[in-house]
Amino acid sequence: MAAPGKLRVAVIGAGAAGLCAARHVAARPESFAPPVVFEASGRIGGTWVYTEETGQEPDGLPVHSSMYRDLRTNLPKEVMAFPDFPFAPSLPSFLHHSDVLAYLESYADHFHLRQHVRLWWRVEAVVCPAKGGWDLTAHWAQDRRVQATERFDAVFVCSGHYSEPFVPPIPGLETFPGRLLHSHAYRSPEPFAGHTVVLLGAGPSGVDLALQLAPVARRVTLSHRQAPVAGLPGSVLQLAPVVAIAGDMVQFGDGTMQRADTLIFCTGYRYHFPFLPVAHLGLQITEQAVVPLYRHLLSPRCPRLFFIGLCQQICPFPHFHCQLLFCLAVLQGTCHLPPVAEMQAAAEAELQQHLTAKGSLKHVHQLGAQQWGYCQELAQLGGFEPLPPMLRELYEATRASRAQDASNYRSLNYRVLSSEAWELVGAEGGQ
Repeated sequence: MAAPGKLRVAVIGAGAAGLCAARHVAARPESFAPPVVFEASGRIGGTWVYTEETGQEPDGLPVHSSMYRDLRTNLPKEVMAFPDFPFAPSLPSFLHHSDVLAYLESYADHFHLRQHVRLWWRVEAVVCPAKGGWDLTAHWAQDRRVQATERFDAVFVCSGHYSEPFVPPIPGLETFPGRLLHSHAYRSPEPFAGHTVVLLGAGPSGVDLALQLAPVARRVTLSHRQAPVAGLPGSVLQLAPVVAIAGDMVQFGDGTMQRADTLIFCTGYRYHFPFLPVAHLGLQITEQAVVPLYRHLLSPRCPRLFFIGLCQQICPFPHFHCQLLFCLAVLQGTCHLPPVAEMQAAAEAELQQHLTAKGSLKHVHQLGAQQWGYCQELAQLGGFEPLPPMLRELYEATRASRAQDASNYRSLNYRVLSSEAWELVGAEGGQ
């Protein structure tokens, strides 16, 4: 039980967002009881925990991580770090996924967070009883018969959104006789040696897999609706989106037909929160959106349940940091939310604006260039230090470098000089 006057907070997930939540709750003992972090797996790190398993773990749980063996970050460590915990300066700017996991483990150890994490506890339900607060029910992942229900004053949902693959409907897909998978289940290029591979989608994973598969596959085709990706090997063919499949023949939007023996969907992930009382929250949770939310964070009807990290096209760890400090200011009472009706109107107006512009819920949480104003506003309202200007400048420089040369931008290394300045310090291999 929490001490009188202290709020008891549950955190769902011990990935980057969940660890950040635990770190900042634990740092405020005057307002909060020690946080309780529920982690369904046997270790911290969330999506950064690599496993060669796909589909299901040996214990029957679905594989959470989408890491592949040779993944390197597409952002430099100089902008990836939590603002209060830099990466080791000896590391290159673009990290192997194992370095990011080691960083999160060091973060947990530095701030003494492991004591707050309950490993192997999977959240089944979060409900709001008539008395207020939240009743959270979880079971022990290794024996579902062992379960417990506890009362919390607030809940942070930090379970991520890179574990439930999204596969768009394509006419004739069921007739395809070859190998079909989502990038979530991709681990290494060797099993695809000699294959004719079509990659659907040119986001970060689609481009990465094209680079990895090009040296070993018979042919790699990257199917997408964007401008041509610059810097891919000349052997990678870029075509319009796939519109139909008939057996092993793939039809593209420009009328091109091509045989394939492997289709890999690099088409993103679904939002999936089966433990939440959607109707009570007043929310619609679809494959592509959680709406209407006030500031992408909370349901106006239930302002003590927070979604951390729903947004896309962001600088993730600093983004989590800002969201969490704002939410804690709300809980501590130093930042006052508007009345429920006003928050509801603001959330619905923002949603309607998106629907008018885009025509669907797709990308409703995609911030892109808007992320900086968003984080700045959270800092102003929450009364905490805003993100340094250097962060945006280096993030945008990296984005431009990646757009110019998808194959080589990770060879660059950077150094932070101050909160406002950074420099390029050379490239791997002397480039």
